Amino acid sequence: MNGHLQADELLMIVAIASYVVGGLALLVYFFSRETWLRNLGAPLAIVGCVAQFAQLIVRYEITGIWPLLNLYGSLSLFAAMSVAIFIGFAIRYKLWFAGGFVLAIAAIFLAYGVTWNEGTMPPVPSLQSYWAKIHVPIVVSSYAAFLVAFVFSCVYLIKYYAEQRIANATVVASAALEGGGTVTVATPALSAAAAGGNPLAQWLETLPSLAQLDVIVYRAVAIGLPLISLGIITGAAWAKEAWGAYWQWDPKETAALCTWIIYLAYMHLHTRNAWRGLRTNWISVGGFVLVIFTYLGVNIWISGLHSYKM
Repeated sequence: MNGHLQADELLMIVAIASYVVGGLALLVYFFSRETWLRNLGAPLAIVGCVAQFAQLIVRYEITGIWPLLNLYGSLSLFAAMSVAIFIGFAIRYKLWFAGGFVLAIAAIFLAYGVTWNEGTMPPVPSLQSYWAKIHVPIVVSSYAAFLVAFVFSCVYLIKYYAEQRIANATVVASAALEGGGTVTVATPALSAAAAGGNPLAQWLETLPSLAQLDVIVYRAVAIGLPLISLGIITGAAWAKEAWGAYWQWDPKETAALCTWIIYLAYMHLHTRNAWRGLRTNWISVGGFVLVIFTYLGVNIWISGLHSYKM
């Protein structure tokens, strides 16, 4: 037992250390584009993710208790799935530049989850259901997909406003006009500014285009929305079994429904040219804020039927 516990703890240390070091490497890579930093950070992201899934398996083998029934296990899966989904996107679309942000967030949530480690006590009766093995992984995976969407929405917004700054910059001509006025001339477009040696423009050109970033966010949300939809359905089935009713307007249920509506609105508004881009990416950012409230705020600060405490 002690050997198993040591393996469990060792895997968690490996995961956190990999995320911290890999996240720092990829964060610097985001700004510098030094290839060796990507070559360091990407394998560490994979190592940390594998270590996390292995830790969950080892913990289940040690205790015989499904490891996702408290906040410690749930946040561990959230971090692992966030990194796993990001790795899939990074390999498919060459997006390692954003890995520092994903790994940093994963490390923070994972470290916070460790503070909720309540040992190996058995779960309360309402959690001793086969639905726990279905509902929790689905919902947590949807949150992970929304985290990836959030990160790329932030990158989109950074690039959008930086490009606007370059486009709207003006150069005041030194020659005075008749009447004491001055002539203002708009600066070149992004590509021209980069060709002219503007360091901000040169860095922005290393990022995908706004259209490409928008598509990445859309595809991440397209993963998360069906998952949270299925999560709400399976959660209702579990509630019927545990409490005798499919829906009771518990704070957790209500918050989850609001989150679902936000991302459903995102998908609908993304079909409208007037909304696609800046507005929908702000919706993605706001949606993830609501995800965190639904995931943590309700369980920790608001009394209700749902709790990760054993």
